[in-house]
Amino acid sequence: MKKHNLLAFILLGALVVSCGDTEKEKKNLFSIDTSGLKQQYQPQETLPLQVTNANKEVIDSVVYFINDKKVGSVAGNKKFDFALNGQKFGYQNIKALVYYSGNTSETTGRIELVSNVDAKILKYDIVNTYPHDMTAYTQGLEFYRDTLIESTGSGGGPSGKRAVSDIRKVNYKTGEVYKKTQLDAENFGEGATVLNNKIYQLTYKRNEGYIYNADNLEKIKSFPYFKNTEGWGLTNDGTNLYMTDGSEKIYKLDPETLKEVDYVNVYTKGSKIKDVNELEWVDGKIYGNIYQKNAIAVINPQTGAVEGVLDLSALKNKVTQHMDIDVLNGIAYNPKTKTFFVTGKNWDKMFEIRIKE
Repeated sequence: MKKHNLLAFILLGALVVSCGDTEKEKKNLFSIDTSGLKQQYQPQETLPLQVTNANKEVIDSVVYFINDKKVGSVAGNKKFDFALNGQKFGYQNIKALVYYSGNTSETTGRIELVSNVDAKILKYDIVNTYPHDMTAYTQGLEFYRDTLIESTGSGGGPSGKRAVSDIRKVNYKTGEVYKKTQLDAENFGEGATVLNNKIYQLTYKRNEGYIYNADNLEKIKSFPYFKNTEGWGLTNDGTNLYMTDGSEKIYKLDPETLKEVDYVNVYTKGSKIKDVNELEWVDGKIYGNIYQKNAIAVINPQTGAVEGVLDLSALKNKVTQHMDIDVLNGIAYNPKTKTFFVTGKNWDKMFEIRIKE
């Protein structure tokens, strides 16, 4: 596939953007002037705001809000320029509160803020190939010391029976599982990460996660999610946790309170990237599987901008094909070798790769 088509094939989604609400515009004397607006903007641009005034009302002032936060006001109906630098990627909901002749009128609109980063097309070399448990429906993968910590879901196996989710320690060279702790049969394990000698593991739809002792895999406690959402991927930067829920969001969490500290929306130049799955923190960047795409996006954790794309779809053809084989999922970085270990759901192989531009 040609390079210029790769990003679109792997990551770009449908674009749905609108400015204003037709029914409200019919009822209001004023509306956001869309004649000078685009559907999409980038962070270095300025948003020119003004309202239409078809009835030539005498406007005293206009107060502008972006995502319900007041950003400025003008006397009369002067143009208001709003610098988008510092705004999170995603939809910017515009509201104008118009004061005129002792009355007020409210009108709304919307534009989308996307990334201004040209994502690099990354390549890789296969360094080694190792055996991997074919029954493991891999959801999370991370090195801890010289051992792989792997979280599995209740996926199908080659025997036709659904495996029980667990958290396990794996000898990456042999594929041997030498210790594991199972979840209850109705629970579905998801992403996992190790921080301060504790393993944090998510569940899919139970709205809770678990903390284990990283040495013996004994469960320490459960914790509720900070909101009602799904659990997908999990990683950490040495201080905070980063969690995905199947949307375009990556949430930053306090590891003690498990409350949300911040979030970013993952974006390319064209659109938001949903289904961000298993995560790995490497040298200040987040490497994330994009579910069903057999690809990895390199994400700036401060902005959410996709800075690189790695197509790993060819690896699926190198594993044993069977009825339960599923998509690529699982990224573990070994800082000693500076290589990545990747596998998939019910894959019988794990690949050690070296990523390059």
